[in-house]
Amino acid sequence: MQSDPVLQAFLVSLFMYFMTALGAAAVFFSRKGGGKAFVFLTGAAAGIMIAASFFSLLLPAIDYQTALPSYVTVTLGFLLGGGFIVLSDVLLSRSQFRFKRIGDRKCALLYLAVTLHNIPEGMAVGVAFAQAAGGAGTLSALLLGVGIAVQNFPEGMCVAFPLRAKGMSPLKSFLFSQGSGAVEIPACILGALAASFIAGLMPWALSFSAGAMIAVVCSELIPECFEKSKTLASAGVIFGFCVMMLLDVALG
Repeated sequence: MQSDPVLQAFLVSLFMYFMTALGAAAVFFSRKGGGKAFVFLTGAAAGIMIAASFFSLLLPAIDYQTALPSYVTVTLGFLLGGGFIVLSDVLLSRSQFRFKRIGDRKCALLYLAVTLHNIPEGMAVGVAFAQAAGGAGTLSALLLGVGIAVQNFPEGMCVAFPLRAKGMSPLKSFLFSQGSGAVEIPACILGALAASFIAGLMPWALSFSAGAMIAVVCSELIPECFEKSKTLASAGVIFGFCVMMLLDVALG
């Protein structure tokens, strides 16, 4: 508890990454995608991302104090994030490049959105440790990191299973999914090293990531799973949303 804030942030970030990798490892126990289970799991991934966008990203972004009113900052950040994904989708659709390693355009956008949202979460933990600096707030920073780590478990699954559903091998699905969580390690360290600067960017980064995730859910995940089975997809979305909501609310 009395260690250097940068070291504290680094150690907690390792645990956060480990939980993402643990969730992604569940793909090793799955069969090749395309069945009813994957329709449900894709819907669950959509529900997880919707809940994470609101409870993990938008609500914390509103709490930050900025020069502009919080609702203006969050709205603009959300619009920029959504616009970024829409523009990326257009550019990727026009490109002849094939995502042979990632799978396809949908998987590339999903991977990008989840990775983007992990960056401000990692920064938030680093900033929390730097601001506590071994004081009474250190425990709160630790609990924040643990809460995000627990939430990372279903998030690791929500990247790995759609990749597997597209026919990617379990090993490659795992490697890409755990990679989306690895960015939290440098993000945590950066947050601890440049806390005052990073804190000012947090509402923009959080709301930007929320917009990106919602855009991917609406453009890729929901249309695909609802086309195959509306009932299973609806059940998956509700289940995923409830799981992530419970984790976010319970763990703060």
